[in-house]
Order: sequence, then structure tokens, then C-alpha cells
Amino acid sequence: MEKSYYKSPIGILEIICENNKLVSLKLVDCCEKSNVETDFIKDLKNQLDEYFSGKRTIFNIKINPAGTDFQQLVWKELQKIPYGKTKSYSEIAAATGNKNAQRAVGSACNKNPIMIIIPCHRAVSKNNNLGGYAYGSEIKQKLLNIENGII
Repeated sequence: MEKSYYKSPIGILEIICENNKLVSLKLVDCCEKSNVETDFIKDLKNQLDEYFSGKRTIFNIKINPAGTDFQQLVWKELQKIPYGKTKSYSEIAAATGNKNAQRAVGSACNKNPIMIIIPCHRAVSKNNNLGGYAYGSEIKQKLLNIENGII
């Protein structure tokens, strides 16, 4: 496994890759000393630069998140939400085949190991309130603002 760090407009992102696939992208408080720079990680950081500057709307990176079958299903549905758009937890639940699984969808979003690329920040409450977010509503709003050109 390779670990690296990326200083983003929302904070320090820890990148963990294995076999040229991203397995974790999460906010952390600080960097460790080891900071690996493989070609895969350099490409990911470049794509993150483009995303945060409003130039990239789709990531072209291989991912391999660890999760249950249901979490994997939710994460695939999240990746179908277009850049700058949102869907309700209810809509995502219905897309997974279980229209009553809104809370389970919220839980899967909370366990998402690859933030931004698996865009759980695009999942909102039925009434378009932000709803929860593992890194807090302020970070969720910042990501949505970036995607809507409000930087």
C-alpha cells in the first residue's frame, strides 16, 4: 500500500492506494512523514487540482473501496449523480431497489472510504436540506459550492 497526502482547499487529504487503485481518500488532521509519489498518485493529485479549480467534473481513476454489498451498491449510485447536482437519500434508496432504505443509504454514505470521487456530498435530504456528512455540513457545502462555481 502507498500513502500520500494532498493539501486541498478543504483540508489535508490522505490518499491510500494499492495496486494502482485508490482504496481510501479522506480528510485528516495532519500528514505523516512518509509521502509516496507514484505515477498513479501524481495523476490523482492532478485530477484533484483540476476538480478543486472547477475544471474537472469526472474523475478518471481506478478505485477499490472496501464495503458490504449494499454499501458498494449505494456508492455506485452516488457515482451516477452528475457533477453539481444532488439526489435525495430516498431517490438513492429507490435506485438500489429498496425505496425504504434511506437510513441505510445515509449509513453507507457515512462509511464511504473515498470522499469526493464517490460523491456522498451530493446526497441530500428529501427537502433539499444538506443532511449529514461524515466531515460536517460545512465541508459538504464547500464541495457543493465548488461544483456550482461558488468558490
